Amino acid sequence: MRPLLLGLVFSFLAMPALACQLTLQGPAKQGGLLIGSAPAGAKVSVDGRAVRVAPDGRFLVGFGRDAKVKTKVLALTSDGHTLACPVVIAKRTYQVQRIDGLPKRQVTPDPVAIARIKKDNAAIGRVRRLDTASTDFAAPFIWPVKGRISGIFGSQRILNGKPRSPHNGVDIAAPKGTPIVAPAPGVVALVHPDMFYTGKSVMLDHGHGLSSVYVHMSDISVKQGQRVAKGEMIGKVGKTGRATGPHLHWGVSLFATHLDPMLLTGKMPK
Repeated sequence: MRPLLLGLVFSFLAMPALACQLTLQGPAKQGGLLIGSAPAGAKVSVDGRAVRVAPDGRFLVGFGRDAKVKTKVLALTSDGHTLACPVVIAKRTYQVQRIDGLPKRQVTPDPVAIARIKKDNAAIGRVRRLDTASTDFAAPFIWPVKGRISGIFGSQRILNGKPRSPHNGVDIAAPKGTPIVAPAPGVVALVHPDMFYTGKSVMLDHGHGLSSVYVHMSDISVKQGQRVAKGEMIGKVGKTGRATGPHLHWGVSLFATHLDPMLLTGKMPK
């Protein structure tokens, strides 16, 4: 992540002369990711749902495209004190994006294609359910490739004139064969040579349920289970799957909640 867009520090007096502190850092807006810090050994929940906490107290809170306006983070310390942190989530306005010229079978798949799509989605879903102890998410993220932003997070997509689901990542147009690098350290959790929609696809696990996906690639240079460093090449830009031109679709999610990758990196560097 770039320098913190928002730092929320809530201090409470659990009892006289005892000060407790809980910190949330990151953009508190729809599509944003917060990295929290609680006392070591604390148990943390978000709106009543328990989340993984690292030994040093770090944890993650993510907000989807249409996240509600408020959420509450609670931390129960090992000595029985409770830290309550209400968070106000900023709403966003999303663009409408029209894409024409796609093959009919990729906009309205036939039964054979639908079966293939379900298999692809199951494989992606297995990765998004991972909850590993790694804290690779704490490394500041970089752009996996540089180029023209051709699709942004949250935009309503109209394909061949038909409304479809909102875009859940960022599209970066670049020449075919342009190297794609890991924006943060992680473990390769999925390598697929030919998914129906996404073609050659790779997913990385960054720990605590945070994963990232890279699709439409022309070439894949990593293997499943491989550990990669930030900046290490994982493949090349292509236009496999449902794509009208060479580009990288980059997505980030906290379990099943899609996040805005641009809120992890900031604007594309020139």
